[in-house]
Amino acid sequence: MAEIKTQPTDASVEAYIAARASEAQAADCRALMAILGRLTGQAPKMWGPSIVGYGSYRYTYASGHSGEMCIAAFAIRGRDLVVYLSCEDAAQAALLARLGKHRMGKSCLYFKKLADLDVAVLEQLISASIEATRQRHGGQDGG
Repeated sequence: MAEIKTQPTDASVEAYIAARASEAQAADCRALMAILGRLTGQAPKMWGPSIVGYGSYRYTYASGHSGEMCIAAFAIRGRDLVVYLSCEDAAQAALLARLGKHRMGKSCLYFKKLADLDVAVLEQLISASIEATRQRHGGQDGG
């Protein structure tokens, strides 16, 4: 079985942001770090080479595959910033409709800059995602 690449590392979050982010993105990353830190109660940690994650939980699929993942995270993807979210219910869909200029993948919320978003709505989405993840995985939240 292939080794999972998205694992916590000792790499520097600040070095990642300095190497990847434009000046405007760096300011948005610092704002995201404050939001995610406050909502999770955890410090940021690099997961793999390009994800800034907070906390962790263990998962096991029906296939028996298991692993560890951060409970909340963001990344810099070129000109976009990405917040990883679980948005699977009608309440979260309604929040997404009020969020502002973004696009949503399966679990990736892409946006160009925080100024394009309603940050209070973003915080509600992140909070709901964290709660859904904690409920689904037994309330785990390690560092």
